[in-house]
Amino acid sequence: MDLKHTSLYQLHQELGAKLVPFAGFAMPVSFPLGIIKEHQHTREQAGLFDVSHMGQLIISGEGVAKALEALVPVDLEALEMNQQSYALLTNEGGGVIDDLMVTRLEENKFFLVINAACKDKDISHLRANLKGLDIQVLDDQALLALQGPSAKDVIARYVDGLEDLGFMWGMQAEIEGISCYINRAGYTGEDGFEISISNSEAEKFARLLLIHKEVEAVGLGARDSLRLESGLCLYGHELSEDISPVEAGLIWSISKSRRLAGVKQGGFLGAERILEQIQTGASIKRVGLKIDGRVAAREGAELVSEDGSRIGEVSSGGFGPTIGSPVAIAYVQKEFAEVGTELQAVVRNKKLAASVCKLPFVPQSYYRK
Repeated sequence: MDLKHTSLYQLHQELGAKLVPFAGFAMPVSFPLGIIKEHQHTREQAGLFDVSHMGQLIISGEGVAKALEALVPVDLEALEMNQQSYALLTNEGGGVIDDLMVTRLEENKFFLVINAACKDKDISHLRANLKGLDIQVLDDQALLALQGPSAKDVIARYVDGLEDLGFMWGMQAEIEGISCYINRAGYTGEDGFEISISNSEAEKFARLLLIHKEVEAVGLGARDSLRLESGLCLYGHELSEDISPVEAGLIWSISKSRRLAGVKQGGFLGAERILEQIQTGASIKRVGLKIDGRVAAREGAELVSEDGSRIGEVSSGGFGPTIGSPVAIAYVQKEFAEVGTELQAVVRNKKLAASVCKLPFVPQSYYRK
């Protein structure tokens, strides 16, 4: 299979990246620093991630906000210009086609960032349901993420007024003559920025950031351990076409105006199941797990109660470098979802003691004005 390359591919090779296939691209899983040190550096200073494999779209046209509201349970008409929202593309059964980020650029113009592995099906779904609107796929744009407590200091050296940019807001900027769009957001639980920039300028821009002593190139391995510690969902693990937003603990992503008795109640795919679950509860629930010992319980590990009955399954698991122990996110039957509940994870036919804990494992540090 021929893998696609992002515009930073040659830079990754120069920096000694370990490249692996991911969503059809050759992507850096790590650099010589190693996953654990890359993870720690991002928590302490700033990590630069190439996430150009993600899909970037512009959807525009008269009434675009209302049209998109039929596909996501968010009050998009209430978004201000340059305000961003997390959103779920739901299906008719109340499951999740994908999770994405939506930014309102203009009255009738929205910028979407969608998951790499879901790109083709998302675009087909959008085109099938948004007749008469213009859907532009930004194949000529790269996407970089600078994440960590020092990210703001680095970007502020180039962009005036950055302190006025709150979490989940965006702005057009010019950095050393390079035009880009910056969102204050990310997937690590840390303060940081996602920067959309032309492919032709991406390498120059990345080198500009890597000059700073606070910045290290970081791969997808640390990106996953960072999001896991931060309790964030990963599509294909915590989210799927069978799992509802309520089961995933994402009720907060459904605007109050779209819920029962809201001024825009329902009106999105799968609303009947989702609104019913908000009212009556779901039979399973997404939880955090702390695993005793040093062995990680990874995706697919069976969870059992004290009497050996199957009560759930791990959706994501690994070692949490910040807290120094294995952690996992799992789905369990609701009666076992209370914080402090003791259970066991079956790993290589051995039972590991585990306990339900509150998510996230590491406090999130998003910037709030």
